[in-house]
Amino acid sequence: MSVHNPDIKRVTTHTIQELKNKGEKISALTAYDYSMAKAVDAAGVELILVGDSASNVMAGHETTLPITLDQMIYHACSVVRGVKRALVVVDLPFGSYQGNSTEALRSAIRIMKESGAHAVKMEGGLEIKESIVRILSAGVPVMGHLGLTPQSIYKFGTYAVRAKEEAEAQKLIDDAHMLEDIGCFGLVLEKIPAVLTKTVSESLTIPTIGIGAGPDADGQILVVHDLLGITNEFKPRFLRRYADLHKIMTEAIAHYVDDVKTNDFPNEKEAY
Repeated sequence: MSVHNPDIKRVTTHTIQELKNKGEKISALTAYDYSMAKAVDAAGVELILVGDSASNVMAGHETTLPITLDQMIYHACSVVRGVKRALVVVDLPFGSYQGNSTEALRSAIRIMKESGAHAVKMEGGLEIKESIVRILSAGVPVMGHLGLTPQSIYKFGTYAVRAKEEAEAQKLIDDAHMLEDIGCFGLVLEKIPAVLTKTVSESLTIPTIGIGAGPDADGQILVVHDLLGITNEFKPRFLRRYADLHKIMTEAIAHYVDDVKTNDFPNEKEAY
């Protein structure tokens, strides 16, 4: 049973900030299509991320790098049509903002105009500051993302926990404060030590959303297909499965196949 506040008719970036100010945890999940977005929204999640993880979950790619801006806009359009309450944030995909602030602004504006989403998310700190500032100057809300940044997987070479060493941890802290100072409304912290999450979250006024980052972020996010057990190969330590839909679906489909083979489906009541 959801415990979300029914008085909140539409979640905005202001709502997310108010939740942090009140000490109320923020719930976030991914969604990539209309039907899933409707279910996630109806359950009371405050923030829905149209993640570039669609590259993995929906398209079967090994990394998030192949997904294009056009494909992200397609997924975002589908999600927005299914959402009545949650704040919808869309990932800017790899290659659409790094190193060129003009291209970054063009990408963000396309997402906002063509999908009707409410904000964009970008991976990185100081190295993408110019692009973030350019997008913010156009009135587009930006959520940051630090720690494990999957778009840089070939730079890191591994999906291991980030910022365990003092130098990288300090850079993350500095980047987090920089993102707050330039106007980001929130920040995803991915796969970093819990003690660092606590330090960052307590030192920022903007909310943090953790994934594999311990309990002290201001909110939590998971990939909805992982949470529901639709994907069953991915088993990181931080993932809690709330259902095993892969098993339920395959059993239901196998039952259907049997019924077709034995001519049990359709029966007389299911025919015209």
